[in-house]
Amino acid sequence: MFLSTGWKNSPTDSCDPMSCVFCDIVSGKLPAEIVWRSDDAVAFLDSRPLFPGHVLLIPTAHIATLADLPAAQVGPLFQAVQKLESAVEWALDAEGTFIAVNNRVSQSVPHLHIHILPRRKGDGLKGFFWPRRAYDSDEHLRETAEKIRRAL
Repeated sequence: MFLSTGWKNSPTDSCDPMSCVFCDIVSGKLPAEIVWRSDDAVAFLDSRPLFPGHVLLIPTAHIATLADLPAAQVGPLFQAVQKLESAVEWALDAEGTFIAVNNRVSQSVPHLHIHILPRRKGDGLKGFFWPRRAYDSDEHLRETAEKIRRAL
């Protein structure tokens, strides 16, 4: 069900909205178990969940990454995340939730999507999905921070 289309590093290099799986869900061309909808976003159950209740929230417009989302839409989208994470936790009697966004790397569909997962102690999800790596030195830590500050 997922796209095999390759894509690069800019929104203009992303997949064609005419062939996007998530755009097809928004339009109703593909079925999905929709749990919430507004004019600007749709939330549905992931077809390959980590746990039952794993929800994906997407903008209805074809937007590839979080950086591409217009600033005026960031607040409303994350207000929907708040609403959905509370509903998922309450409805599934979960002990908490995990919220995640992939941009490009490991993003199986090049359309912005936010994962909302119910969590329970002992559920097998260990912190993050990848091994932690320390900085090489305090200098490396400071250099990394400085690079990010300059980019801002």
